[in-house]
Amino acid sequence: MNTTETVTPPAPALEKQTTVGNYFVSNYPPFSFWKPEFVPDVLAALERPPRIPLAPLGIYLHIPFCRKRCHFCYFKVYTDKDSAAIRGYIDAALKELALYAAKPVIGGRKANFVYFGGGTPSYLSVDQLKHLTDSMKALISWEEAEEVTFECEPGTLTSHKLKAIREMGVTRLSLGVENFDDHILEINGRAHHSKEIARAYAYARELGFPQINIDLIAGMVEETEANWRENVRKTIEMSPDSVTIYQMEVPYNTTIYQEMKAAGKLAAPVADWETKRGWVAEAFAELERAGYTVGSAYTAVKNKEKAKFIYRDRLWAGADLIGLGVASFGHLQGTHYQNQHDFQPYVDALQAGKFPIYRAMTPSADERLIREFILQLKLGRTRCDYFQEKFGVDVRQRFAQPLRTLQDWGFGKVEDGAVVLNRDGLLQVDRLLHEFFLPEHKNARYA
Repeated sequence: MNTTETVTPPAPALEKQTTVGNYFVSNYPPFSFWKPEFVPDVLAALERPPRIPLAPLGIYLHIPFCRKRCHFCYFKVYTDKDSAAIRGYIDAALKELALYAAKPVIGGRKANFVYFGGGTPSYLSVDQLKHLTDSMKALISWEEAEEVTFECEPGTLTSHKLKAIREMGVTRLSLGVENFDDHILEINGRAHHSKEIARAYAYARELGFPQINIDLIAGMVEETEANWRENVRKTIEMSPDSVTIYQMEVPYNTTIYQEMKAAGKLAAPVADWETKRGWVAEAFAELERAGYTVGSAYTAVKNKEKAKFIYRDRLWAGADLIGLGVASFGHLQGTHYQNQHDFQPYVDALQAGKFPIYRAMTPSADERLIREFILQLKLGRTRCDYFQEKFGVDVRQRFAQPLRTLQDWGFGKVEDGAVVLNRDGLLQVDRLLHEFFLPEHKNARYA
């Protein structure tokens, strides 16, 4: 990394306790800088034909319905909606997609990737899923999609429903396992139990999904070292195509935080950061011994030629994304946006024939560079020539000081034309990314 006369400050101490706030960096600039007054920028972008060369186009649909709200969940979810409300929501989402499909920015483009997230997409009935997906495909074709991802809560899955999901064209089924112990699942507010995990996984394997992913969370309430090792053992025994592991965080809009606030506590009742990072490191080491390859700060894949994360990779390289549903995020023609945060305002806007967009932001060229660089750094290795070709910038010079800082702290280096993080750096990459933020974004609230 480039030499400099600037003295590198000592590495910040590892946090001990898990306190409230957003740890995971999913976008840049921070969401707190996205504003309602910038919504006209999105509407103007929709009227412009797509840029040449075409960016890949993705569709994300947020299904906000769940059997229970997990105590650590910070997504917009509802547990009180009846079938009529759910049908109304599906129809609203289809109206939203129809509005986008008619705009010049789409111009007949086909979806390169599709993602159903939640909430719990698998909460929907087979009839609801068929109506939803058939109607979506009629508006924007999926026939050339490289990936269709579908998130599931194991307890909502039957062989009949899984068969319907497979027939939808889903290529990556993601099972929200989180933990295999019934007590841990219950105390954290999960709706499913361990026996439902095994049953759903067996059904999915029989149906031949190209990629089955298992989600785990390190550091849940009352999780222990022994429990974590058993989770890793069971995961390897099941032999999924890919594994996603997140370290437990406690954002402001979670049940855990509300209980902390009521009790006047600053530390969350979950594992501290050092413990969580140690557990993920242990899991990655065990997965590697079982033949998996670690592909990012959160993922390991059994066969990197077959198991892909197209949605992630395209978004981290600046793809266009139509964000559908309440509180969803999207990105078109260089402008980021987020939909209305609440159910009724979202539905009301679409019933009135309007886009349900709540806030937006158009990053500068430098902010777009920072966004792609920090997100791709989560892969553990990112090529310098990619940024030179796309942005005309040598990232080794643009980020000379933070790169030197990461090297001095012992977390990474530049070698063979790439910025590379070691395992220790990768396991705490989200806190290190702030070193690359512009000064005005460094100490601001993230969301």
